[in-house]
Amino acid sequence: MPYPRRVDKESIVRAAHELVEQEGVGALSLDKLARLLGIKAPSLYRHVGNKESLLLEVNLLTLRQLFFALDVAVSDAKSDPTDQLLAVMQIYRHFAHTHPYTYMMAMTTKPGAGRPDEDALVQMVLPLQALMEEVSGKEESLAALRGAFALVHGYVMLELNQQLQRGGDLDATFDRVVRAYLAGWKWL
Repeated sequence: MPYPRRVDKESIVRAAHELVEQEGVGALSLDKLARLLGIKAPSLYRHVGNKESLLLEVNLLTLRQLFFALDVAVSDAKSDPTDQLLAVMQIYRHFAHTHPYTYMMAMTTKPGAGRPDEDALVQMVLPLQALMEEVSGKEESLAALRGAFALVHGYVMLELNQQLQRGGDLDATFDRVVRAYLAGWKWL
């Protein structure tokens, strides 16, 4: 009798992430995932517990990938904080377009329903808040960063849902909007 295929938590989460990204969260079931991995569904429970735990891990993977990409954007950008933040927001937007299903799932999950631990999320965002501090000042850095993420997320959601249909260059518009937003914090 052949041995069953070996899987670990990381390979299960990555396979689930890929499945959600290809077909949407509605396509994710533990039975389907087990079939894709060539194992029986009960084997998944040893590694991920249940579907909610699996969704939590998929969301955490998505956010880690996003914040890794944002960190790379900062290190690759010019030394000017405004240029670095523009690069961050451009990469954020690109990431959302490249990973629309996992992005939307990670950003629309309520606490307790597959959302990563708040402390983990805070640790991911602190380097960006420090960068924002160079533009807005220390006292305003959290508010400015929240506003920047809200601006980018809103823009991305409008794009992903095909709501910006009046023509024009959406890339150029995005850059102008982000630059105007960041410039506004210098005047406060």
